[in-house]
Amino acid sequence: MDQYQLEKFQIINFRNLNNDIIDFSSGINCIFGQNGNGKTNLLEAIYFLINHKSFRKNTSFQQIISVECEQPEIIFSSVIKTDNEKISYNGKVTNENSTWYQDNKQTKKKINLETIFINPFDSFSFHTTPSFRRNWVDTHLSKLSPEYKKILSKFNTCLRFRNTLLVKKPAMYKDQIKSINIQLAEYSFILTRERKQFLKDIKEYCDLTFKIIFKESHNLELELDSQFYNSSQDEILEFYNNSMETDLIIGHTRKGVHRDDYVFNFDGFNSFEYCSLGQQKMSFLSLIFAYIELFRYKFRSYPIVLIDDVSGELDERRWKNLINYLEAKKFQVLITTANENFKKELEKINFAQKIFVESGNFINS
Repeated sequence: MDQYQLEKFQIINFRNLNNDIIDFSSGINCIFGQNGNGKTNLLEAIYFLINHKSFRKNTSFQQIISVECEQPEIIFSSVIKTDNEKISYNGKVTNENSTWYQDNKQTKKKINLETIFINPFDSFSFHTTPSFRRNWVDTHLSKLSPEYKKILSKFNTCLRFRNTLLVKKPAMYKDQIKSINIQLAEYSFILTRERKQFLKDIKEYCDLTFKIIFKESHNLELELDSQFYNSSQDEILEFYNNSMETDLIIGHTRKGVHRDDYVFNFDGFNSFEYCSLGQQKMSFLSLIFAYIELFRYKFRSYPIVLIDDVSGELDERRWKNLINYLEAKKFQVLITTANENFKKELEKINFAQKIFVESGNFINS
């Protein structure tokens, strides 16, 4: 895979952002401005360009369209460079549909570019919310493995059908459920195997990343908590069959790989119970950057990394270590901050592109 990087970007009618053309460097891009001026909105617009959706959950068109727009449409324009060429990638989004163009030719495909968005609140959600942990693993593993993404989709389809049968109980519903259980067992076995392998692969990078960024040696491990961890496909099938009568009373599938959880261990202890907020954030950042390295190992290219202000709970020494880490890497980074002390550290970065935001206006420096 070629290394893709965003070179120029313009957005029209997106939230409070003005239609300035913004130039980005291939390395670190520092986005400065007080809270409420549009820093996160810019990251959201770039994420939308690449993924055709917001990183904010349940975001409708009415929420992202500018309140001052003359026409109810959002226009995206960009120049993306690879190792060998430059590509124009543009789009128009309305309340009804979206249309995208690559080099002035309409396309239904997304641009062949990945993004990783790092939110300052994600560490807390990851450490406190099982559904967030499940979604984090599923989302990131699906990026690495199209096969996992396909099997996960099939599993969810079967699960929804099984739950519908459990509620409506049509004719011959027990025979139908038993038939679905065979598929669920197959998919559950594959998903469990792939999750175990993913956690094994990412651990190799996690300890090293923590040590490089934060200059400390700790044993970090994301551990799968699943009732099917060591189960065969036949044993999983037996579980689903034996659970059918209880599930019929409750009206849904109580247990399965859709209820798997993950424990983030720090030196053998649960990081949520054992670590300070700063250590939790450090551990989560290390996990994300470990994933980025795993992504590069698999695809021989880096994603674009969007970092919304992560300065909270990190002291000056750790800021500097994080900045040194980013400087040494070869991926494109867009990092925002409203923290004046963190801003001073970012401004010291050699060859970084500095972008100032005020009331939705952007100034390259």
